[in-house]
Amino acid sequence: RTMGIFERPAPAFLDALEKEFGFTPPREHGYDVVRAIRALRDGDAKVFFAMGGNFVSASPDTEVTEAAMRRARLTVHVSTKLNRSHVVTGARALILPTLGRTERDLQGSGEQFVTVEDSMGMVHASRGRLEPASTHLLSEPAIVCRLARRVLGDDSRTPWEEFEKDYATVRDRIARVIPGFEDFNARVAHPAGFALPHAPRDERRFPTATGKANFTAAPVEYPKLPEGRLLLQTLRSHDQYNTTIYGLDDRYRGIKNGRRVVLVNPEDARSLGVADGSYVDLVSEWQDGVERRAPGFRVVHYPTALGCAASYYPETNVLVPLDATADTSNTPASKSVVVRLEQSATD
Repeated sequence: RTMGIFERPAPAFLDALEKEFGFTPPREHGYDVVRAIRALRDGDAKVFFAMGGNFVSASPDTEVTEAAMRRARLTVHVSTKLNRSHVVTGARALILPTLGRTERDLQGSGEQFVTVEDSMGMVHASRGRLEPASTHLLSEPAIVCRLARRVLGDDSRTPWEEFEKDYATVRDRIARVIPGFEDFNARVAHPAGFALPHAPRDERRFPTATGKANFTAAPVEYPKLPEGRLLLQTLRSHDQYNTTIYGLDDRYRGIKNGRRVVLVNPEDARSLGVADGSYVDLVSEWQDGVERRAPGFRVVHYPTALGCAASYYPETNVLVPLDATADTSNTPASKSVVVRLEQSATD
């Protein structure tokens, strides 16, 4: 998002982009994840193009999401490895294999590096050290630049060939567009990288309407559960990064060799009559009246908060309706799923 990858970019960013590259960026807001799925479902969007990620497995309401993807005329994935999204396709589908960040990236001007921003607002270089899996692999910047040249042709004033050849030229342009990235190439050459500006930390300045730090007191709100129901949150295991699952063990919670588990407080389990090790189906209950079921989950007695349960995603994404989202962010309500436990046919 720091680089403008956001469906609602700020006017100041668009102004700077227009000034630097000499074109008029669209000002109409785009789609977030939920709205993108709706647009595909309703036929308002025809093409899906993903740079990395595993969109189908990361999104809510799995059956609805998959049906929406299949309505697209074209689905394209730029990927380092295969995932579930690659087999849920539109009428035509492309997989564009790309270099991973651990692989050496040689372009016309020599070996390249990209930059990353961590959760502390630090920006530093990332260089691949491994030999590429294939000599035919293109990097993500190369794929974008070549697509842009083919689509925009000679009418584009942007030096796409130069960008592909030398990533430093991209950073020079970033330095003139994004505040906090001035003298980008020189600063990122430092082994520890550099910190992005932070007004309260750096200057004790608060960029608010009042010029001061604003504190709010929000009322405590929580769902009132019907009797016999639990409030389920979806979460990741230790052997998992987003939707990438590296193994079936969760050292955080003492779970081994399995992911279709539901963590339930022993007191709740006793009142619901579900024994440790038994198998249940998770059935979510929403105001739309649609029954969503995730079958065959092993009950694990675990000291969750009373009335609450937990289970891993993406296995439980099927339980979350597309339209169940937070009011402001429009993020799926995956941390607040009212469920009942039913004895599983696999028990």
